[in-house]
Amino acid sequence: MLPVLRPLALRSIALLWGGIALSAMGDQLFIVVLGWIAVERFGTYAGLLPAGQSAMVLAVSLLSGRIADRLGLRATLIGADVTRAAMLGVMVTLWLMRGAPPWWSLVLVVITLAAGQSFFQPAMQGLLPLLTPRERLPATNALMDMTDRLARLIGPGLLSLAAALVPLVHFVTFDLVTFLISALAVSLIRLAPQPKRQPVAGTVWGSLLHGFRVVRRHPLMWFALCTTGIINGAWYAAYFIGLPLMITQAGIANGVAAFGLVISAYGVTNLLANLFVGSLDVRRRPTLLVYISNVIVGFGILLLAGGAMLLPQDWLLTGLVASAMLSAFGGPMKDITLATLRQTELAQGDIPAAMRAFVSVSQFGTLTGLLASPLLFAFAGVPGTVLLCGAAILAVGAAGFLIGPRQLSHN
Repeated sequence: MLPVLRPLALRSIALLWGGIALSAMGDQLFIVVLGWIAVERFGTYAGLLPAGQSAMVLAVSLLSGRIADRLGLRATLIGADVTRAAMLGVMVTLWLMRGAPPWWSLVLVVITLAAGQSFFQPAMQGLLPLLTPRERLPATNALMDMTDRLARLIGPGLLSLAAALVPLVHFVTFDLVTFLISALAVSLIRLAPQPKRQPVAGTVWGSLLHGFRVVRRHPLMWFALCTTGIINGAWYAAYFIGLPLMITQAGIANGVAAFGLVISAYGVTNLLANLFVGSLDVRRRPTLLVYISNVIVGFGILLLAGGAMLLPQDWLLTGLVASAMLSAFGGPMKDITLATLRQTELAQGDIPAAMRAFVSVSQFGTLTGLLASPLLFAFAGVPGTVLLCGAAILAVGAAGFLIGPRQLSHN
């Protein structure tokens, strides 16, 4: 059995992974549907909708620490899933009644999904060390990270195949159902009683700063935290605004299916990279994996823009697919490495706080990138902006090799 699959022998991990994997697939369908609707309605200003989502993730990540600590890990996961399912149910009902989702329902759904994500991710990171032995954490993190990669492969691929047969509203219905299944799976996990943890600070501000203080003690994690905003902002602007705009401007037939195909191709390499990185002991050479990850992602996005600028229309979709597949290999290298370091280098009670710090910085970067994208598109054009996004990520990778920390300070 592949090392990355061995944690599935544990019942709790199998339940958690099954629920999250299915939910992630629904999320990927919804993201593509939402991105396409936003581009159709708002054009180069489509980034304002996901920008609102990033703003909500940022706000909740900054302010949710004390609430999440009091709820407990499992209750936080279940509550996040059920709340997101309920809001998607409202959107589906309105869509079916009116024939199209009203703009305000899109905003409410984006806000609710963002808030749920802000609670869910840190709680899951904190739960994993309680469910799996320490030596299996790299493989377990690879397995959990693989959910988004696998979903990015299967979800948009299904949309690409079924877009002409199934109304878009029912892709949202599928996402709703997957959240409910995920909540059920988490509720079936048996978790040994844990000692009650006292809040690290009595104020929201103190709870917020605690995660940053914890990460600050570890040079590589601190470097990654300081640069994750640049990477996230550039990545989202390139893939979920720039890519569909390039496809639209090129006049590729059945644009939503072409968009889904490129994102699905991205997922293919993501999945292969997960299987590869999940078989490694990422704690041996973490700096190399983090820095080279950014180089690969940035270079792939440069090629994405280059294809839109230079390739004839008949070859453009092939070029976009190939560039996305190259870019996708870098992501798991960094994500799995950082998740494992958080869980092995930090105290158990500090893991959710550290994760909230990463989420808040990455979402601040995403928000900045998406809000700036209309100005950049007007100034540099769509392919030119995507080119700038790739160059920014590539520069972060180069900075790591040139001036970044060379080793971890172990506790």
